[in-house]
Amino acid sequence: MRAVVCQEAGGPEVLAVADRPDPSPGPGQLVVELAAAGVNFIDTYLRAGVYPASYPHVPGSEGAGVVVGVGDGVAGVAVGDRVAWESAPGSYAERVVVPADRAVPVPDGVPLETAAALMLQGLTAHYLVTSTYPVRDGDDVLLHAGAGGVGLLATQLAVARGGRVITTVGSAEKEELSRGAGAADVVRYRELDDVAADLPRVVRDLTGGEGVHVVYDGVGKDTFDASLASLRRRGTLVLFGGASGQVPPFDIQRLNRAGSLFLTRPTLSDYVVTRDELLGRAAELFAAVEDGTLDVRVGATYPLADAPDAHRALEGRRTTGKVLLVP
Repeated sequence: MRAVVCQEAGGPEVLAVADRPDPSPGPGQLVVELAAAGVNFIDTYLRAGVYPASYPHVPGSEGAGVVVGVGDGVAGVAVGDRVAWESAPGSYAERVVVPADRAVPVPDGVPLETAAALMLQGLTAHYLVTSTYPVRDGDDVLLHAGAGGVGLLATQLAVARGGRVITTVGSAEKEELSRGAGAADVVRYRELDDVAADLPRVVRDLTGGEGVHVVYDGVGKDTFDASLASLRRRGTLVLFGGASGQVPPFDIQRLNRAGSLFLTRPTLSDYVVTRDELLGRAAELFAAVEDGTLDVRVGATYPLADAPDAHRALEGRRTTGKVLLVP
């Protein structure tokens, strides 16, 4: 089979397609013929060495496809079944070994590419707005990168729960996409002279001087100060990513001085700990796709051989919605 491999840490140029042995399923495992693999920021962190990885390294952890092999001890799954996953290392490959307990059945009414696009970003959006800070009717919400994969999904889910969503985006095209997902107000951050000073002022103007109840921030270093300053008293900052870089250490007394704020740094794995929780979240997302209340935007699809271009587009913030790789 073919897989995308990096022999060492580095930029997108270290990604290259190579022949690898066809995998066989071990106990408790499936082998799945890939229909699509998701491209995510964590893939770029592992490729670049921000997070430790062993080399040669096959990136990717998310995808969907059709089962072609079933290992010993696996029940309830058969060859030919359609499944998706969010935590199978080495997913940038034509065939992927997937732990059976992390494989999610995909309903017939959901295309496999849509399922692949939903697993990491959809599950992330779901836990953010339903569990980390459950959006309530009437809440004011600030969401950065509103036209990104998580942003478009989280906007729809937050609006469905009665939230009023303000997003930040980088262009007129992205503003249109964000408004289409239900954002009440959209701020183009490139038009601000100083994001840290100007964004909180704009947000307070939009919220009667109060600030928002919650900020969902996956950008990190470039937006962190503005996010804190945009919260109302006892507001919550949910820092779930660092697309612009990691937030440096800061004085925790800032939370006190800014109005007894809450700060949390969640990760998906802690919100899909059990199989029941994983299946429950995925089932709600798939049901929303099937009934037409959740639109999943696939912004770009690349062949495996063009994985470097996919990483460049993602890191350059030139993407909207989900980026996929296909065999």
